[in-house]
Amino acid sequence: MRLLGLRTGAELLRVSGLAEYHTSYRVLAVLSDDKKNLIQNGPDLQDFISGDLTDKNTWSDYKGNLKRQKGERLRLPPWAKTEIPMGKNYNKLKNTLRSLNLHTVCEEARCPNIGECWGGGEYGTATATIMLMGDTCTRGCRFCSVKTAKKPPPLDPDEPYNTAKAIADWGLDYVVLTSVDRDDLPDGGAEHFARTVSLLKERNSKILIECLTPDFRGDKKAVETIVGSGLDVYAHNVETVPALQRQVRDPRANFQQSISILQHAKNVRPDIVTKTSIMLGLGETDEQVYDTMTGE
Repeated sequence: MRLLGLRTGAELLRVSGLAEYHTSYRVLAVLSDDKKNLIQNGPDLQDFISGDLTDKNTWSDYKGNLKRQKGERLRLPPWAKTEIPMGKNYNKLKNTLRSLNLHTVCEEARCPNIGECWGGGEYGTATATIMLMGDTCTRGCRFCSVKTAKKPPPLDPDEPYNTAKAIADWGLDYVVLTSVDRDDLPDGGAEHFARTVSLLKERNSKILIECLTPDFRGDKKAVETIVGSGLDVYAHNVETVPALQRQVRDPRANFQQSISILQHAKNVRPDIVTKTSIMLGLGETDEQVYDTMTGE
């Protein structure tokens, strides 16, 4: 899905004048020529829907089906395949996480790019997004592969310390902390989240910390707890355009609630960086994306 939306997303950002602020677009400048060519000339969403594979010079040789036929096992086309994760950096990161009973979005959401990120990729810098408060979410968003339950296991009281220790030992300059939704907890897990940030800052005051948080059911006090933890970037994703919220996200989430979370974080601490993201390729129109980005 990310590959399908990248070309269209880059065009939208360029037209709207936001390209220079968007990490995914800036990365295009440092990709290899082969990868740039794939993004510019590879299949888009309509190609996948139509099954038309003609006149595409980078993938016209592929003759497999893009739609599953009855009784057939549908295989991934070559442009959607990734290498099996391996390597010293990958194994070191995985062993550290397992030994400290930590979880990552990379694993729980079954990200296909895990080998590149954990292994250091082309530039040798290993990255991971730590997922706090366990591996089970109380929400059931339709795009997500994380396990769900009405009442997940209790929080691990050692998780904040173990997370701070692991990240400090890795020597990172920037880290993203996120979490599952925990609607079963009175504060949504905000205090647990904030404690992790505080402990990490104690170990490394120079590290930049981004917190990608849940919406805490719109609880402003929970937001204030996170904002006061010492983080540098407050992130919360609206995930998709307003018109597709009900189809894509859990019914307990909505666009306005997400926006209000970010607005309150900025009101409490004006110097903090706030950010959000949307996915492309879910059926939204270009106009809906423009309207979402401009706030109309």
